[in-house]
Amino acid sequence: MDKQQYAQQLQLLTKAPVLVDAPMSSYTTWKIGGPADLLLQPADTDELAAIMAYLHEHDLPWIAIGNGSNLLVGDKGIRGAVIRTANCLTGTRWLGDTVTAGAGVLLPRLAIEAAERSLGGLAFAGGIPGSIGGAVRMNAGAYGYNIGPLVTAIEVVEYNGHKRTIGAEELTFAYRNSNLFDVPAIVANVTLQLPACPREESLAQIRHYNQQRCLKQPLEFPSCGSVFRNPEGDHAGRLVEVTGLRGLRVGNAQVSVKHGNFIVNLGGATAADVRGVIEEVQQRVFANTGFKLEPEVKMIGEF
Repeated sequence: MDKQQYAQQLQLLTKAPVLVDAPMSSYTTWKIGGPADLLLQPADTDELAAIMAYLHEHDLPWIAIGNGSNLLVGDKGIRGAVIRTANCLTGTRWLGDTVTAGAGVLLPRLAIEAAERSLGGLAFAGGIPGSIGGAVRMNAGAYGYNIGPLVTAIEVVEYNGHKRTIGAEELTFAYRNSNLFDVPAIVANVTLQLPACPREESLAQIRHYNQQRCLKQPLEFPSCGSVFRNPEGDHAGRLVEVTGLRGLRVGNAQVSVKHGNFIVNLGGATAADVRGVIEEVQQRVFANTGFKLEPEVKMIGEF
Protein backbone atom coordinates (compact mmCIF):
# COMPACT_ATOMS: atom_id res chain seq x y z
CA MET A 1 0.00 0.00 0.00
CA ASP A 2 1.08 3.59 -0.49
CA LYS A 3 0.79 6.30 2.17
CA GLN A 4 -2.60 7.47 0.90
CA GLN A 5 -4.01 3.99 1.41
CA TYR A 6 -2.47 3.72 4.88
CA ALA A 7 -3.96 7.10 5.71
CA GLN A 8 -7.44 5.92 4.66
CA GLN A 9 -7.22 2.86 6.91
CA LEU A 10 -5.76 4.76 9.86
CA GLN A 11 -8.52 7.35 9.54
CA LEU A 12 -10.96 4.66 10.70
CA LEU A 13 -9.12 4.59 14.05
CA THR A 14 -9.00 8.28 14.94
CA LYS A 15 -11.31 11.31 14.87
CA ALA A 16 -8.68 13.88 13.87
CA PRO A 17 -7.73 14.03 10.17
CA VAL A 18 -4.78 11.82 9.24
CA LEU A 19 -2.46 14.16 7.38
CA VAL A 20 -0.31 13.07 4.45
CA ASP A 21 3.01 14.84 3.74
CA ALA A 22 2.51 17.08 6.78
CA PRO A 23 5.18 19.82 6.99
CA MET A 24 6.97 19.28 10.28
CA SER A 25 7.94 22.95 10.31
CA SER A 26 4.34 23.52 11.46
CA TYR A 27 4.77 21.16 14.42
CA THR A 28 8.17 22.12 15.88
CA THR A 29 9.07 25.16 17.96
CA TRP A 30 12.10 25.76 15.69
CA LYS A 31 9.66 26.03 12.74
CA ILE A 32 11.96 23.71 10.79
CA GLY A 33 11.44 20.28 9.21
CA GLY A 34 10.43 18.55 5.98
CA PRO A 35 7.25 16.54 5.42
CA ALA A 36 6.17 13.52 7.44
CA ASP A 37 4.57 10.76 5.36
CA LEU A 38 1.72 10.51 7.87
CA LEU A 39 0.76 12.65 10.89
CA LEU A 40 -1.58 11.16 13.49
CA GLN A 41 -3.10 13.01 16.45
CA PRO A 42 -4.95 10.57 18.75
CA ALA A 43 -7.71 12.02 20.91
CA ASP A 44 -7.30 9.56 23.80
CA THR A 45 -5.42 6.47 24.93
CA ASP A 46 -7.89 4.15 23.19
CA GLU A 47 -7.18 5.79 19.84
CA LEU A 48 -3.46 5.75 20.59
CA ALA A 49 -3.61 2.03 21.40
CA ALA A 50 -5.53 1.26 18.20
CA ILE A 51 -3.03 3.26 16.12
CA MET A 52 -0.06 1.55 17.73
CA ALA A 53 -1.57 -1.89 17.14
CA TYR A 54 -2.14 -1.04 13.46
CA LEU A 55 1.37 0.30 12.93
CA HIS A 56 2.82 -2.77 14.67
CA GLU A 57 0.71 -5.15 12.57
CA HIS A 58 1.75 -3.46 9.32
CA ASP A 59 5.38 -2.98 10.37
CA LEU A 60 5.23 0.75 9.68
CA PRO A 61 8.00 2.93 11.15
CA TRP A 62 6.84 5.71 13.46
CA ILE A 63 8.03 8.28 15.95
CA ALA A 64 6.19 10.08 18.74
CA ILE A 65 6.48 13.80 19.43
CA GLY A 66 4.87 16.22 21.85
CA ASN A 67 4.96 19.96 21.24
CA GLY A 68 8.02 19.67 19.00
CA SER A 69 10.39 21.49 21.32
CA ASN A 70 13.91 20.15 21.80
CA LEU A 71 13.58 18.62 18.33
CA LEU A 72 15.33 19.15 15.00
CA VAL A 73 13.60 17.48 12.04
CA GLY A 74 15.63 16.92 8.87
CA ASP A 75 14.86 18.92 5.74
CA LYS A 76 13.85 15.77 3.84
CA GLY A 77 11.26 14.96 6.49
CA ILE A 78 10.23 11.72 8.18
CA ARG A 79 9.39 8.43 6.54
CA GLY A 80 6.52 6.57 8.14
CA ALA A 81 4.18 7.95 10.79
CA VAL A 82 4.52 10.75 13.31
CA ILE A 83 2.27 10.42 16.36
CA ARG A 84 1.72 13.86 17.91
CA THR A 85 0.29 14.10 21.41
CA ALA A 86 0.38 17.89 21.98
CA ASN A 87 -3.09 19.45 21.76
CA CYS A 88 -4.52 15.92 21.62
CA LEU A 89 -3.97 13.95 24.84
CA THR A 90 -4.74 17.00 26.98
CA GLY A 91 -7.01 15.87 29.79
CA THR A 92 -6.19 16.47 33.47
CA ARG A 93 -7.64 14.75 36.55
CA TRP A 94 -6.95 16.39 39.92
CA LEU A 95 -7.29 14.56 43.22
CA GLY A 96 -5.95 16.35 46.28
CA ASP A 97 -2.25 16.97 45.74
CA THR A 98 -1.98 14.70 42.70
CA VAL A 99 -2.74 15.24 39.04
CA THR A 100 -2.88 12.80 36.15
CA ALA A 101 -2.19 14.67 32.95
CA GLY A 102 -2.36 13.50 29.34
CA ALA A 103 0.99 13.37 27.58
CA GLY A 104 0.03 16.34 25.41
CA VAL A 105 -0.68 18.77 28.26
CA LEU A 106 1.67 21.74 27.96
CA LEU A 107 3.84 22.51 30.98
CA PRO A 108 2.84 26.19 31.34
CA ARG A 109 -0.83 25.21 31.52
CA LEU A 110 -0.12 22.53 34.13
CA ALA A 111 1.93 24.93 36.26
CA ILE A 112 -0.91 27.48 36.28
CA GLU A 113 -3.56 24.86 37.06
CA ALA A 114 -1.45 23.64 39.98
CA ALA A 115 -0.98 27.16 41.32
CA GLU A 116 -4.71 27.84 41.14
CA ARG A 117 -5.17 24.79 43.40
CA SER A 118 -2.58 26.06 45.89
CA LEU A 119 -0.01 23.53 44.74
CA GLY A 120 3.60 24.17 43.79
CA GLY A 121 6.56 22.29 42.40
CA LEU A 122 6.00 23.30 38.78
CA ALA A 123 6.89 27.01 38.77
CA PHE A 124 10.22 26.23 37.06
CA ALA A 125 8.26 24.71 34.15
CA GLY A 126 5.90 27.64 33.67
CA GLY A 127 7.81 28.89 30.65
CA ILE A 128 9.05 25.64 29.11
CA PRO A 129 7.29 25.18 25.74
CA GLY A 130 7.05 21.41 26.02
CA SER A 131 4.43 18.82 26.90
CA ILE A 132 4.42 16.64 30.00
CA GLY A 133 5.00 13.43 28.03
CA GLY A 134 8.24 14.66 26.51
CA ALA A 135 9.20 16.39 29.75
CA VAL A 136 9.25 13.17 31.78
CA ARG A 137 11.23 11.30 29.12
CA MET A 138 13.86 14.05 29.07
CA ASN A 139 13.53 14.84 32.80
CA ALA A 140 13.00 18.46 31.82
CA GLY A 141 14.26 21.04 34.24
CA ALA A 142 15.30 24.62 34.87
CA TYR A 143 16.60 26.79 37.70
CA GLY A 144 17.88 23.77 39.61
CA TYR A 145 14.60 21.81 39.49
CA ASN A 146 13.57 18.75 37.46
CA ILE A 147 10.25 17.08 36.72
CA GLY A 148 11.42 13.56 37.68
CA PRO A 149 11.07 13.79 41.49
CA LEU A 150 7.40 14.73 41.14
CA VAL A 151 6.42 11.66 39.10
CA THR A 152 4.56 8.87 40.90
CA ALA A 153 3.28 6.83 37.92
CA ILE A 154 3.20 6.82 34.13
CA GLU A 155 0.64 5.11 31.90
CA VAL A 156 2.16 3.96 28.62
CA VAL A 157 0.95 2.30 25.45
CA GLU A 158 3.32 -0.39 24.27
CA TYR A 159 4.33 -0.81 20.65
CA ASN A 160 1.77 -3.59 20.17
CA GLY A 161 -1.06 -1.41 21.53
CA HIS A 162 -1.19 -2.83 25.06
CA LYS A 163 -1.57 -0.38 27.96
CA ARG A 164 0.30 -0.63 31.24
CA THR A 165 1.29 1.52 34.21
CA ILE A 166 4.85 2.07 35.37
CA GLY A 167 5.25 2.95 39.04
CA ALA A 168 7.78 5.40 40.46
CA GLU A 169 9.85 2.49 41.80
CA GLU A 170 10.52 1.39 38.20
CA LEU A 171 11.61 4.84 37.02
CA THR A 172 15.07 6.38 37.13
CA PHE A 173 15.84 9.98 36.24
CA ALA A 174 19.14 11.67 35.49
CA TYR A 175 20.23 14.98 33.98
CA ARG A 176 18.09 15.40 30.82
CA ASN A 177 17.52 11.66 30.74
CA SER A 178 15.42 8.80 32.09
CA ASN A 179 15.05 5.07 31.63
CA LEU A 180 11.86 5.74 29.67
CA PHE A 181 14.07 5.84 26.59
CA ASP A 182 14.59 2.11 27.18
CA VAL A 183 10.89 1.36 27.55
CA PRO A 184 9.28 0.13 24.28
CA ALA A 185 6.19 2.30 24.68
CA ILE A 186 4.70 5.79 24.28
CA VAL A 187 3.85 7.87 27.34
CA ALA A 188 0.08 8.41 27.47
CA ASN A 189 -0.55 9.84 30.96
CA VAL A 190 1.66 11.10 33.76
CA THR A 191 0.74 11.27 37.45
CA LEU A 192 2.50 13.86 39.62
CA GLN A 193 2.36 14.52 43.35
CA LEU A 194 2.83 18.20 44.11
CA PRO A 195 3.73 20.04 47.32
CA ALA A 196 1.31 22.48 48.92
CA CYS A 197 2.04 26.12 48.15
CA PRO A 198 -0.18 29.19 48.67
CA ARG A 199 -1.82 30.25 45.41
CA GLU A 200 -0.32 33.75 45.26
CA GLU A 201 3.15 32.46 46.17
CA SER A 202 3.02 29.81 43.47
CA LEU A 203 1.80 32.30 40.83
CA ALA A 204 4.50 34.77 41.89
CA GLN A 205 7.18 32.08 41.42
CA ILE A 206 5.89 31.39 37.90
CA ARG A 207 5.95 35.11 37.07
CA HIS A 208 9.49 35.45 38.47
CA TYR A 209 10.91 32.60 36.39
CA ASN A 210 9.10 33.80 33.27
CA GLN A 211 10.51 37.31 33.76
CA GLN A 212 13.99 35.79 34.00
CA ARG A 213 13.38 33.94 30.73
CA CYS A 214 12.26 37.12 29.00
CA LEU A 215 15.41 38.91 30.15
CA LYS A 216 17.89 36.16 29.31
CA GLN A 217 16.41 34.10 26.48
CA PRO A 218 15.68 35.05 22.83
CA LEU A 219 11.95 34.43 22.99
CA GLU A 220 11.37 36.70 19.98
CA PHE A 221 12.75 34.04 17.60
CA PRO A 222 11.80 30.37 17.04
CA SER A 223 14.17 28.02 18.87
CA CYS A 224 14.20 24.62 20.54
CA GLY A 225 15.32 25.91 23.93
CA SER A 226 18.77 24.92 25.14
CA VAL A 227 20.74 23.13 22.41
CA PHE A 228 23.64 21.63 24.39
CA ARG A 229 23.83 19.70 27.63
CA ASN A 230 25.72 21.42 30.41
CA PRO A 231 29.03 19.57 30.86
CA GLU A 232 29.89 18.56 34.38
CA GLY A 233 31.20 21.53 36.30
CA ASP A 234 30.30 24.20 33.75
CA HIS A 235 27.54 25.66 31.60
CA ALA A 236 27.28 25.23 27.84
CA GLY A 237 26.08 28.78 27.31
CA ARG A 238 29.09 30.23 29.14
CA LEU A 239 31.51 28.09 27.11
CA VAL A 240 29.92 29.25 23.86
CA GLU A 241 30.09 32.87 24.96
CA VAL A 242 33.71 32.86 26.18
CA THR A 243 34.66 31.31 22.84
CA GLY A 244 33.18 34.39 21.19
CA LEU A 245 30.40 32.61 19.31
CA ARG A 246 27.39 34.79 20.04
CA GLY A 247 25.98 35.80 16.68
CA LEU A 248 27.69 32.93 14.78
CA ARG A 249 25.53 32.32 11.73
CA VAL A 250 25.07 29.65 9.07
CA GLY A 251 22.34 30.54 6.59
CA ASN A 252 19.43 31.81 8.65
CA ALA A 253 20.36 29.91 11.83
CA GLN A 254 22.29 31.88 14.43
CA VAL A 255 23.73 31.48 17.91
CA SER A 256 21.61 33.93 19.87
CA VAL A 257 23.27 37.23 20.74
CA LYS A 258 21.30 37.04 24.00
CA HIS A 259 22.10 33.51 25.22
CA GLY A 260 24.94 31.27 24.03
CA ASN A 261 23.02 28.00 24.40
CA PHE A 262 20.22 29.02 22.04
CA ILE A 263 20.28 28.71 18.26
CA VAL A 264 17.52 30.79 16.71
CA ASN A 265 15.71 30.66 13.40
CA LEU A 266 16.01 34.16 11.92
CA GLY A 267 13.44 33.23 9.28
CA GLY A 268 13.52 30.37 6.80
CA ALA A 269 16.41 28.51 8.45
CA THR A 270 16.88 24.90 7.42
CA ALA A 271 17.87 21.87 9.47
CA ALA A 272 21.17 21.90 7.54
CA ASP A 273 21.74 25.49 8.71
CA VAL A 274 21.17 24.51 12.33
CA ARG A 275 23.40 21.44 12.10
CA GLY A 276 26.08 23.64 10.57
CA VAL A 277 25.93 25.99 13.55
CA ILE A 278 25.94 23.08 16.03
CA GLU A 279 29.01 21.48 14.42
CA GLU A 280 30.90 24.78 14.20
CA VAL A 281 30.15 25.54 17.86
CA GLN A 282 31.30 22.08 18.93
CA GLN A 283 34.59 22.36 17.04
CA ARG A 284 35.43 25.86 18.21
CA VAL A 285 34.42 25.35 21.85
CA PHE A 286 36.54 22.19 22.00
CA ALA A 287 39.53 23.97 20.45
CA ASN A 288 39.18 26.88 22.86
CA THR A 289 38.20 25.17 26.13
CA GLY A 290 38.74 21.41 25.75
CA PHE A 291 35.05 20.73 26.47
CA LYS A 292 33.10 18.49 24.08
CA LEU A 293 29.58 19.86 23.97
CA GLU A 294 26.89 17.22 23.48
CA PRO A 295 23.56 18.22 21.91
CA GLU A 296 20.53 18.04 24.14
CA VAL A 297 18.27 18.50 21.13
CA LYS A 298 17.08 15.31 19.43
CA MET A 299 17.66 15.05 15.68
CA ILE A 300 15.14 12.96 13.74
CA GLY A 301 14.17 12.30 10.15
CA GLU A 302 16.20 12.51 6.97
CA PHE A 303 18.81 15.24 6.55
